[in-house]
Amino acid sequence: MYKKGLKLIGITLLLVMACANLAKPANKLKTQPASPDDYNVQWDSPGPGSAQSMPLGNGDIGLNVWTEKNGDLLFYISKTDAWGGELYAQKDPWMQQGGVLMKLGAIRVSSNQAPLANSSVFKQILKLGTGEILVQEGTGSHAVNYRVWVDANHPVIHVEAISTGPATVSVKLENWRAGLTDTVLNTQNNSIAWYHHNSPTADPHLANLTFGAVVKGKGFVSAGNETLRSAKATTSQLISIYPLTSVSGNGATWLAKLTPQVTKIERLKLEQTRLAHQQWWKQFWQRSWVFLHGDEQAREVTQGYILQRFVTACAGRGAYPVKFNGSIFVVDNPARHENADFRAWGGQYWFQNTRAMYWPMLMAGDFDMMRPFFKMYANILPADEAQVQQYYHHNGAYFAETSPFWGGLNYMGPEVKANYTNHYFTPILELSMMMLDYYEYTGDKVFAKKTLLPIAKAGLQFFNEHFKRDSTGKLLLDPDNSIEMFWKVHDPAPDIAGLHAVLSRMINLPTGLVDEETRSQWRKFYSELPPLPTATDNGKTVLLPYTGPQTARSFNSENPELYAIYPFRLYGLGKPGLDVAVNTFNARKQRSKGCWVQDPIQAAMIGDANTAADYVSFALTRKDPNLKFPAFWDKGNDYAPDEDNGGNGENGLQQMLMQVDGKKIMLLPAWPGYWDADFKLNAPYNTTVEGKVVKGKLVNLKVTPASRMADVIDMTKNTPAQ
Repeated sequence: MYKKGLKLIGITLLLVMACANLAKPANKLKTQPASPDDYNVQWDSPGPGSAQSMPLGNGDIGLNVWTEKNGDLLFYISKTDAWGGELYAQKDPWMQQGGVLMKLGAIRVSSNQAPLANSSVFKQILKLGTGEILVQEGTGSHAVNYRVWVDANHPVIHVEAISTGPATVSVKLENWRAGLTDTVLNTQNNSIAWYHHNSPTADPHLANLTFGAVVKGKGFVSAGNETLRSAKATTSQLISIYPLTSVSGNGATWLAKLTPQVTKIERLKLEQTRLAHQQWWKQFWQRSWVFLHGDEQAREVTQGYILQRFVTACAGRGAYPVKFNGSIFVVDNPARHENADFRAWGGQYWFQNTRAMYWPMLMAGDFDMMRPFFKMYANILPADEAQVQQYYHHNGAYFAETSPFWGGLNYMGPEVKANYTNHYFTPILELSMMMLDYYEYTGDKVFAKKTLLPIAKAGLQFFNEHFKRDSTGKLLLDPDNSIEMFWKVHDPAPDIAGLHAVLSRMINLPTGLVDEETRSQWRKFYSELPPLPTATDNGKTVLLPYTGPQTARSFNSENPELYAIYPFRLYGLGKPGLDVAVNTFNARKQRSKGCWVQDPIQAAMIGDANTAADYVSFALTRKDPNLKFPAFWDKGNDYAPDEDNGGNGENGLQQMLMQVDGKKIMLLPAWPGYWDADFKLNAPYNTTVEGKVVKGKLVNLKVTPASRMADVIDMTKNTPAQ
């Protein structure tokens, strides 16, 4: 609650000054400090629509925030667990599968000052360092400023309105589903409440799921069921929105669950919660950083990296993983008659796409954001194990390449028709690889026992029992997809690489995690693995996508033979056969850029700095031409804003700076001489590595704990760092 007098004047001036300071041009690259706020996004003209929105969020609740040309502040509200779908079942075939991750609705905030009708002064600024959006409209007695933030520590959205003169503010709910699948309550006293309720007859995993929000404001009174207005003109006003998703039999039950949550948050002091919110974001940015210096491209790549990490943080701590096809920040497309609930490829999780956002979280130190991804697959495992037993009468499990958040498998015997994903068994191997890395980075033994081991064991057991052996006693993977590229082939390279990589690491887990009987079984299985398929191309050894005559038709634009470089890392710098990896990469047939393309990562892992920089630069500057926010990436093969694009760009940039192999830390393994950098990245064994790159040389190196300095290799010298 704001007081009148000098305190109010001071607060108003501070907000205006903040907007003014942020409007100044950034310092020149050579002197600019390493701070995310140097990459704040500022716009000097409003809307008109959601395509001109900025993202904001607290990890679970997300906003698309924009300002219309009349000065109205609008934002869509989204939530990571707002799964519905009945309304859109006939819109698109993919929208019928896995539920629809919907918006909760939109909020419009208006002031009677009409500042943009009296002045052309406008600024909308995304403040990365503090996780908030500031909007400045008008000047003089008609100026209105908004501060919008989603509390990083509590499920609430705050809009603080400050005006230079007394003003009345109205808040209006805009819900395109009202009266269809959504209900706006008409018995609320000086608040707005609405909810979406899934039918009890919907899929059991979606049935009775209810989501919506309550809007309240001190001194606001009802002006109908969907509108609040300030009871009197004043210079400072606070609007708070409280979303909730729950399984509830009806709206009354949902509201009864939300009411005490609202009451608890209302008791908190705004200034203290705002300070704690800003502190969360400060600590987030201290986990890691990458700042490039040199030319305009270096600045744009840095901004892309920072904004992708910000967007992921806004949606990465919720009940479910980040959606590859738009996250929770999709917008409407009037030209195609698509509202903000629509997304191409629907609500299912596609592992090959989803993993792109999660690999770079390791070096970024964003371990909390990896847990929803792991949790979803851990929850899926029991049902998938039961279906494997039902279909094939053996143990183990795999995860379907495309599945809803509750999982599920279809029968995939040898006689089943070939398809992009029908005989695609790779995801559980790559997930196990990522989980092994997570354990290596964090040392979390509880995670290893309860999540890593059950999933990895089930995956290895599936491959061991599902496939026969050939005449020499080696595992025969047939029929098996070589990812989506080649269907029902013989011994596909990705699965062979995954089995070699995962088994070798599982065998070497500590005694406290793996008993000797299990370890012995894994050693036997490892001895039965076939080698990776190879051939000779112009006198050079190269890897192949599958074994046997190369006659299978290709169906996508991928290079499955390169999975042995990434994600399974059998080949790379400091490992045997680097020449084979380089030959294979240089001979690759698919060379497109952006979206799910893994070339920036694979190029870095073989030390090809120029190719890695080229692909990373493309990925981290590839804005959708129809969207204003610079990290709302072009849809590519997915849907805008495409999260694959930014995730692979992040990963590639990190691998250019640092690569790890066990305890070994290799710095600048694929760094171009034309970029300088400041960086801090996370490494295995609870290690952070911080330093600068100046004219291709590593300086100011700091490793924590200091004992890990002995494991660092400066690849520009190819010697241990001093």
